[in-house]
Amino acid sequence: MSSNVQTAPQSQGSTSSRAARMSTTRYVVVCAMLSAVAFVLMMLEFPLPMLIPSFVKMDVSDLPALLGSFSLGPAAGVVVALGKNLLNIVISGTTSAGIGELCNFGLNAAFAFTAGLIYKLHKNRKGAIIGCLVGAVVMGVFSVPLNYFVTYPFYAAAFGGMENIIAAYQTILPSVEGLLECLLIFNLPFTIAKGILCSVVCIMVYKPLSPLMHGRMG
Repeated sequence: MSSNVQTAPQSQGSTSSRAARMSTTRYVVVCAMLSAVAFVLMMLEFPLPMLIPSFVKMDVSDLPALLGSFSLGPAAGVVVALGKNLLNIVISGTTSAGIGELCNFGLNAAFAFTAGLIYKLHKNRKGAIIGCLVGAVVMGVFSVPLNYFVTYPFYAAAFGGMENIIAAYQTILPSVEGLLECLLIFNLPFTIAKGILCSVVCIMVYKPLSPLMHGRMG
């Protein structure tokens, strides 16, 4: 009897430890998979020169971080955003000393973390939609100071001056004058629209992909 009493807790502890290891492994695998998908999507970016200068491109590479944030928690979205940009630096290289990747990470992380946090507090379709919309707005608003103080000053110093950047915006809307005005008129709504596009796709594909990301296949 004494031997049996001692064995039960050990067995439960072993099962709990095995489950924890499996959960950690799944977390790492899903984040790595989503980072790889995000990197591929990042390569499929395309310009919309009729709406915004061609050096600002549209893509849906923020989507995998959003999926990770919904399925594994807000921190996972940040991990996926980081993984995407590290893969881009390692595989494709960088032409901006990592500044472009740093800013992309910051915006993607802000979007995914905000949306995932709201969804974590309200785990239903309404919570997911609200989280996506708020996350998109946060990303758009954050893009203004990030571009104003970090991204564009670097590109201006490296590629010919701020006047050339502003001139690119003026080809679309001649009345714009300063960088802040350009960012508010063009980049802010563009970034929010990009977030909304990723959100729509996320809402469409999350339910079918959820079993795979939660390890419930088979």
